[in-house]
Amino acid sequence: MATEHSTTIVQPGRGRALLPARDAGVERIAKFFRALGDPTRLRLLEFLLDAEHTVSECVELVGLSQSRVSTHLACLTDCGYVAARREGRFTYYRVTDPRVAELVFLAHALAADNATALEACMRIAPSPESVVTSAASEGRRGRSPGVRGARS
Repeated sequence: MATEHSTTIVQPGRGRALLPARDAGVERIAKFFRALGDPTRLRLLEFLLDAEHTVSECVELVGLSQSRVSTHLACLTDCGYVAARREGRFTYYRVTDPRVAELVFLAHALAADNATALEACMRIAPSPESVVTSAASEGRRGRSPGVRGARS
């Protein structure tokens, strides 16, 4: 019998639930997805799929301060998506599990297949990062930036 800690994958439509029956198990899975719910963390995770990188390389990629990037990397490390190794004064980050790449590729495919619905979805506010980017690009075109919904 599989426990909530089992790695057994149950296929949909087979008469069994995919999520653990206990609330704690469902909360852990929700937390798993919340860790991926930040655009900066997703960009960092994707950057780390092919090779390990230093914090400085990650800063260059996302264009945020070192402290903000380090906070995002700490979140990804604490949640088990990436591992860090120190070498001298540098810390190198890498993805810990090849299934993370599969998850990222699957997310890209699902998002592409559902692009129209995702763009129209009003129940999830855009990330603050995309609001700033959008406002800046609208301002450059001579339009005043639109007000976006509050983040929940």
